[in-house]
Formats: sequence, structure tokens, C-alpha cells
Amino acid sequence: MALEWTESLDGIDWEELSALYRIALGDKPAAELAIVFANSRYRCLVREHGRIVGVGRALADGIDTSYLCDIAVLPDYQGSGLGKQIVARLVALSQGHKKILLYAVPGKEPFYRKFGFRRMATAMALFENQPLARERGYLDDPEDA
Repeated sequence: MALEWTESLDGIDWEELSALYRIALGDKPAAELAIVFANSRYRCLVREHGRIVGVGRALADGIDTSYLCDIAVLPDYQGSGLGKQIVARLVALSQGHKKILLYAVPGKEPFYRKFGFRRMATAMALFENQPLARERGYLDDPEDA
């Protein structure tokens, strides 16, 4: 597997990236991806033969917090170690921050535990669609039922 790694957004086909997310993680419109990636301090895009096969990003303030998000790998590349490499790179880029955060797709927590991530007792969230977030397993607070 001859992979090309970049942090640059030059030449990104946002529709292609949107298709990767639709397959691997969920619907993320191309125009929105262009905004969130541009606003992310750290980015990791992986291509093979020019095709985007894996991606991740981190929002970070340079001192206190880095938040890893939108880590996705095409199904044909899952299990190859590519996802681990993307997370490892984002964690390395985030070194020096007092805390590195993420929230995982329900059921994927064991993958992130390998990097030292642990469940927070006080993490909370406001989702645009709280009932959908509950349905997908992101919320379990009985107060929100």
C-alpha cells in the first residue's frame, strides 16, 4: 500500500471527501467539510493513487485543548492499521495540549482506549438533534428522555 499523507487542503475534492464520510461515518456535506477542515488546526488526509482513503482532524487552541474528530477510513482500508496511524498522528500533533479529547461512535471506544483515552465522568453535549443523538447511542442521560 503506497500511501500519501498530507495536512494540506490544496486540491481537496470536497465531494470525494463527503462520499468517504457517507460510506464510513455518516452524512457530511461537502460545503460543510470545507469549512470545518479549514477551521481545524490539525488535519490528516491519506490518499492512495490519488484517492482519499482516510482522514481525520483536530480542533485545537494551542495550549489547553485539542479535540480529535471526524476520523474516517474507507471500509476496504479498515483493519489495515490506517485508522490507528491517523489517530496516532493527530495525537502527536496535539502533544503539548493539557488535554486531548474525542467522542467515539458508540461501540468504538475500545479502539481509542489503545491510545490511552478514557471515558470522562463529566463530559456533556448539546446536539442539534438530541433525540437522534440518543437513538444513535451518544446520550444516555435519563433527564433527556
